[in-house]
Amino acid sequence: MCEDLKILKQGAEAKLYICNYLGRPTLIKERFEKKYRQPELDTAITKERIKNEARAIVRCKTAGVKTPSLYLVDFDRRRIYMQHFEDSITIKDFIINVFKKHEQNGSGDGLNSLDKVSVLIGQTVRKLHDNNIIHGDLTTSNMLLVQKNENVDEHDAKWLQIENLELVMIDFGLSFIDSSTEDKGVDLYVLERALISTHNDYPDIFTKILNAYKSYSKNNVKEIISKFEEVRARGRKRTMVG
Repeated sequence: MCEDLKILKQGAEAKLYICNYLGRPTLIKERFEKKYRQPELDTAITKERIKNEARAIVRCKTAGVKTPSLYLVDFDRRRIYMQHFEDSITIKDFIINVFKKHEQNGSGDGLNSLDKVSVLIGQTVRKLHDNNIIHGDLTTSNMLLVQKNENVDEHDAKWLQIENLELVMIDFGLSFIDSSTEDKGVDLYVLERALISTHNDYPDIFTKILNAYKSYSKNNVKEIISKFEEVRARGRKRTMVG
């Protein structure tokens, strides 16, 4: 059923494998047992998280947010089989490449593309929240840029042209469905902290993302931003207090 199974990486919650499943490039996410948990509790928690992840991916399709296609959910083996994007780059690596090329040749083309990507991120997160999808782990490692033209190499300068790319959201392992403005505010705060820690050489990126988020839809945006600012203030207070 699954040919040429290879491990891609292992995280704190799951192992990722790549293979060919029914003739298609496939990513398998396998949640492993947590030995410190009581077995029945571990099984129940794992099943619920797999359900939440699959539900969020399916809901994204209705929301107009591109995600990996879902192929199979196997509760017995704790696995989700989904589309594997072979020709892709994470937003994290895209930003690093933009600045590397900018330092090498001083061109502003990459920075212009990065501004456009920032807008795309803000609009996409807004689509998630308008459909009450809380991602739970918004980082630039969990966003992919996928080539519209399959013949473009990731090291080619065309990677810096946003018209050749589309955004794909991945890793919904901590996601859930909720209409709470508090949870949406926390989602934005997680994204801001991730950007500060990973991309502090581009300090304006979150501002551009947030502006795009606010302008894409006016639906209860003031309440969400207000909650985000409350969460941010609490986070800063904890940082100062230690």
